[in-house]
Amino acid sequence: MRQLVFTLRAAGVIQFFFGALFVFAPPSAPGMLHLAGGEPHWVTWLFVMMGARFLGYGVGMFVAARDPQHNLTWINTMIVIQVIDWVGTVWALTLGGLGLRNVTTAIVLPLAIVAALVWWHPRRQRNAAAGDARR
Repeated sequence: MRQLVFTLRAAGVIQFFFGALFVFAPPSAPGMLHLAGGEPHWVTWLFVMMGARFLGYGVGMFVAARDPQHNLTWINTMIVIQVIDWVGTVWALTLGGLGLRNVTTAIVLPLAIVAALVWWHPRRQRNAAAGDARR
């Protein structure tokens, strides 16, 4: 359970980092992602809206870390979000609009978060414990 709590808190910190960046410093985000140069002004608006959601899920990860058994919705939706993020990143890479230098964290972090959340998922751990008890 400690590993799951650590993973949830780490995911929360990552969410807070990107949320704070996108909400409080949206003009710097394209440069940090190596996307600067000619983006339309409305991109800032999208970064702020996206950042708000990152902050919300950061809070959700810390809520889930306090009691993972009773906060499966936060855990499960984070898994789905990270899978969608990763698929979207791979799709953008295959289209050629982005390079690996633009998406370094987006190609690695979702896989790591999903793997950890699935591996230490409360239901999986509960089923494993039940199987051990039957032996």
